Amino acid sequence: MPANHRYSQYFPILFLITDLVCLNIGVLVANQYRYGSLIPSDEYQLLQLLLNVIWVGVFFSSNLQRINRNSRLLDHLNKVLTGLVINLSIVFALWFALEPVDYSRKYLFVTYLIFTVAILLWRSLWHYLIRYYRIKGYNIRRVVIIGKGDLSDSLTHYFKETPELGYQLVGIVDNDNGADESLTNFEEFTINNKADIVFCCLPHLQDEQVKDVIDFAENNLIKVNLISQFSRLSNYNLSIEQFGNIPIINVNSIPLDSQVNRLIKRGFDLVFSSIFILLILSWLIPIIGLLIKMESKGPIFFKQKRHGKDNNFFLCWKFRTMAFEKGADFKQATKNDNRITKMGAILRKTSIDELPQFINVFLGDMSVVGPRPHPIKLNEEFQPKIDRFWQRHAVKPGITGLAQAKGFRGETAELSDMSGRVKLDRFYVKNWSLILDFKIILLTALAIVKGDQNAY
Repeated sequence: MPANHRYSQYFPILFLITDLVCLNIGVLVANQYRYGSLIPSDEYQLLQLLLNVIWVGVFFSSNLQRINRNSRLLDHLNKVLTGLVINLSIVFALWFALEPVDYSRKYLFVTYLIFTVAILLWRSLWHYLIRYYRIKGYNIRRVVIIGKGDLSDSLTHYFKETPELGYQLVGIVDNDNGADESLTNFEEFTINNKADIVFCCLPHLQDEQVKDVIDFAENNLIKVNLISQFSRLSNYNLSIEQFGNIPIINVNSIPLDSQVNRLIKRGFDLVFSSIFILLILSWLIPIIGLLIKMESKGPIFFKQKRHGKDNNFFLCWKFRTMAFEKGADFKQATKNDNRITKMGAILRKTSIDELPQFINVFLGDMSVVGPRPHPIKLNEEFQPKIDRFWQRHAVKPGITGLAQAKGFRGETAELSDMSGRVKLDRFYVKNWSLILDFKIILLTALAIVKGDQNAY
């Protein structure tokens, strides 16, 4: 084993042990907070053991021991958060199904609060430490590129610009005069330079040559990566699917195409909306409903047909904020709109009018986070004017979204307003992650506290 690899084999056990240390710190702090002692009682020691066993299972099933050196910090933390959501789901499922002991809710809350903060901090620290370690010349992967041209030049530039990833280019192999070695001496050159990875630029190699490279690499425990002209499609989300024995490149895949990701997002939506409905809407709806009725006649809720996922229609719920007019045509609310009631103005300013949409989330029509659902006439007006407008409907609409968190709320009188909103919505669709959802929720909460001049 090459010298720069000898410690990598211990990374998985380091991750597991440190994760478990974070979990058990959470248990001890929770026990001290709840019962005034660091040492749990016998029944809570059994719970502690169960939590550790569950995390070990989630750790390996979620591949938390595998960290891609090309991953961004957000990708790394999103993977950890996904593991935490799965872990919590298992814990609460067992708690409700078995109920062997009536464990304290505060105990579990503090345990997982401390565990979540600790594991995210330590994994972030690891991310930066290992990158600093690689800049110093350790944990390096030696690279050979086959085929000289634009693609190899771009890859060479990338390696030079990102030393923290730990790729060291040892040479380019091609029959071109500007290469470091000819194709005929590829095997000897690769072995002598102790290469770990070979990048094949497909435009410069025939199928038989690629097969020979792969056979050689597999016989020498060298990884092979293939680069094609599809690498130029960097603005698209590419993924490889298998149709029988034929590999197919999907150029517009999104994270929520994955069933696992959809289950995780739906699980989060169900838990979040259920808690909100029980703790907030259960008493808020009667109060707001009474105030709405006192000022104007008509229903408490305003329900309007909107486009949802895949352009399917659903009824979007809101507290009514305007004077009721049966059969009135849609007209977007504007500043100082005389249709808005006094109570409605308060509801709009504070975004309380949107809260009934947690019912939509519970029913599965919406998500907590996603592109905001526009009135149908607004979609019909702007769709022909904005490229890839409908891509925002590849996922469920949300109560809040990236566009709203970034300040694109309220009236969209100008094309630039809607264009900016759609651009952020498309970014969200292509780059969804659980940690991005948490970030948007936090930004939205801060915006509501701060107040928004566009909320009318």
